[in-house]
Amino acid sequence: MIKTSLLAGAATLALAGIASAADLPRRAAPPVITPVPVFTWTGFYAGLNVGYAFSDDQTIRTLGNQGPGAGPILPLQNGGAGSNTVLNVQLARRAPLFRSEQEGITGGGQIGYNVQLTPGSGIVFGVEADIQYTDLDRTRTYFSPLIAQNGFVADPSRYRQSMDFFGTVRGRLGYAFDRFMIYGTGGFAYGDVAYSAQFLSNNVALGNPIAYAGRYSDLQTGFAYGGGIEYALGADSVLNVFRASAVTMKVEYLHYDLGSRNLLVSSTNPATGNQFVAAANGSYTSRFRTEGNLVRVGVNYKFGSF
Repeated sequence: MIKTSLLAGAATLALAGIASAADLPRRAAPPVITPVPVFTWTGFYAGLNVGYAFSDDQTIRTLGNQGPGAGPILPLQNGGAGSNTVLNVQLARRAPLFRSEQEGITGGGQIGYNVQLTPGSGIVFGVEADIQYTDLDRTRTYFSPLIAQNGFVADPSRYRQSMDFFGTVRGRLGYAFDRFMIYGTGGFAYGDVAYSAQFLSNNVALGNPIAYAGRYSDLQTGFAYGGGIEYALGADSVLNVFRASAVTMKVEYLHYDLGSRNLLVSSTNPATGNQFVAAANGSYTSRFRTEGNLVRVGVNYKFGSF
């Protein structure tokens, strides 16, 4: 009887222990934490841009060329010693200084590569190349005062200056505050420029009007510098049609200077339109300058590191 009671008590204690163990809280597995990657500007990118360009102090300077054989000696408009060219600017036939401002829209694309020294915030440097169409084309006409040397007839002068496309290859140096970056830039610039000048002289001394013309069209080089700001959107942006690692938006200003060029404006044969020898009826030299500013916005698609 005693043994039976002991066995029953032991069974009861065992069942109670099992029940107590079942009531204890279970040890849950630790949560998996995925670290959020730190954004870096390092990587290759390509994109598009659109903007507005305007010239900067674009002045055409014209002088009459001097020298033996330049033409018969005529008195100057304001008296004094004669000139050995029928084209001297003191005869007031041409505008010695003539402004030819230009403005227009631009549009094109760019490619580049950035390197960020420290992910998150830090220094970013890289290189970028771009090319864009430029709607810069201006034709201006100047009419001379009515003076005796040209029979009191206004001599017209027509100047045309254009740039069809413009491009750069520049270095970039900036500082990133995570997804926001401010930078400066500068380097090589080039453009397809064209200059032309057409003059008409109603010269009483020679008894007939003389036409003059000169033109130039070629690739001209120089430099560009400026700066901008850029912000990186996430890869899930609606603009990310190319599944890039990031999409960036930028606003940028550039000043470009492609230098100056002298254009010889010599007399022409009315029958053929070909130029005579410059000394036959004298000649002019018009100096054109290509310098201006570009303000644009752009979107870039970044590939490579996050």
